[in-house]
Amino acid sequence: MSDKNLGIKKKRRFRHVIILSILLWPSLSKAQDDVLTLENAIQMALSRNERALQAGELVSAAEARVMRARAYFLPSINASGTYTRRPFESIRIIGGQQVISQNYNALSGNAQVSLVLFDSRSIPTLRQASLDKTSEENAAADSKRMLAFEVSNAFLMTLSVDQVMEASKHRFEYARQALEAAKARFAAGLVSGNDVTRAELEHATAEMGITQVSGQVETTRLQLGYLLDEADSGRKRLQAPEFLLKAAEDKPQAVEQLVAQAQNRRPDLISLRWRARAQHALVLEPTLKWLPTLTFNGQYRYTNEPGLTGKNFNWNVGLTVSWPIFDGLTRNADYKERKALAYMADLDVQSSERKVELDVRGAFVALNNAQASLKLATVAQNVALKNATETAELYRQGLSQALQVADANVRLFEAEVGLAQARFNLGIAYLNLEAALGLDPLGKESIIEY
Repeated sequence: MSDKNLGIKKKRRFRHVIILSILLWPSLSKAQDDVLTLENAIQMALSRNERALQAGELVSAAEARVMRARAYFLPSINASGTYTRRPFESIRIIGGQQVISQNYNALSGNAQVSLVLFDSRSIPTLRQASLDKTSEENAAADSKRMLAFEVSNAFLMTLSVDQVMEASKHRFEYARQALEAAKARFAAGLVSGNDVTRAELEHATAEMGITQVSGQVETTRLQLGYLLDEADSGRKRLQAPEFLLKAAEDKPQAVEQLVAQAQNRRPDLISLRWRARAQHALVLEPTLKWLPTLTFNGQYRYTNEPGLTGKNFNWNVGLTVSWPIFDGLTRNADYKERKALAYMADLDVQSSERKVELDVRGAFVALNNAQASLKLATVAQNVALKNATETAELYRQGLSQALQVADANVRLFEAEVGLAQARFNLGIAYLNLEAALGLDPLGKESIIEY
């Protein structure tokens, strides 16, 4: 074969590959779109769910309060203008000069500038607003984190119910095979009609179980779709998260180390600490009212009726000192109230620190129990599968009864459901530990920009 012919064949083969790729691309994209991972579900919820959007708006509101507190240090400028139409004009002769004291059309403009040069009360107010903003940022991060965990719980619940559906289908398939075997043995005169009746009852029970689980599948997917604000999520296949494999064998650090990490990382606890600092900043505000305030005032005025001065433009500046010497002990009452509120905020922090320790220790114990339960459920499922397979084969050989086949089938179904529940419990226990440690469901720490 010549090089020319070989080159032509290669070009044709490459062209066929391109055409085949173009034809298969929609189906491949659709297959990828039909799979929903936990990470994608969390991202969808954080971008669509109203709770996540509200958390962002709360931070924006806190930023606006900081701007309002900072505005007290900036000058205030006001401008106004007036036009007046009168029925007559008034002219006077003063010192041999004609002076118009009143025009038909009167124009006037006024500009005022006011700047607080010193007011000690505004300093703690600005500091309180700034600290409160940081607290709100941490609270918003924790709100989104809790939403992510709620999505993860719904995701795992849906996976668990899907596994229960698979177990129900397995039970139905075993019941169908047992029914066929019973009918065949009855036709051969090897068993009585009771075996067929018993197999039919098990077959009907397994079929009804599929119907019942189908309702649970629909309910869990509706709940997941509600959290994601995605109606099509119920038709997507869920991909089991990787952390489930990690959770089965993961051995956490010593619980004392975990408690210390959680108390330094939890956004809700950090938010309370910043809020307590903000409350302490306000304690000084009533005492600073004993100091005077100093304000600069300036005014610039224009009019087309100069009057006796003969000036169309005029201006003035001045300083104002205000000193509230006695206010009926209101400042003392405010100080006492602010101090009590600051102490209450400190108590909230202490209570939250103890609650974090309780959460970590409880989640640590629950994870260990869930890991042990999963191992036991796995062994039980393997034993039940082996028993069901052997019993069915023995029945075909006439060495067992239909009641034993049905009982083995039920035990296998219960073992598979128990395994699905054990996996779900393990996943929830692992998520609870990550939530207690201040991590997100993917094991990452929340990043907060200050």
